[in-house]
Amino acid sequence: MSVKERLTDALNLPKDLTLGAVILTITGKHEAYVENYMSLIEYTDERIRIQTRTCKLEIHGTGLDIAYYTNEEMKITGELLEVKYC
Repeated sequence: MSVKERLTDALNLPKDLTLGAVILTITGKHEAYVENYMSLIEYTDERIRIQTRTCKLEIHGTGLDIAYYTNEEMKITGELLEVKYC
């Protein structure tokens, strides 16, 4: 654990703000919201790969679609089968 991570934990600061951590919110198995991402690496109807500040995020499923995106967040719909942090 880095000094920055320990300090964030000790002061109970939000990790998304201090460390740029990705926020992934999954609603059921058909909707995901990704916040604090940097770029889209790959986008097919079966796999979406996203670069975050701290890692790569892979979402596997069927009928995947990016319903909307901004510079800070995106909404993914479809049948979500697997999420990987790489």
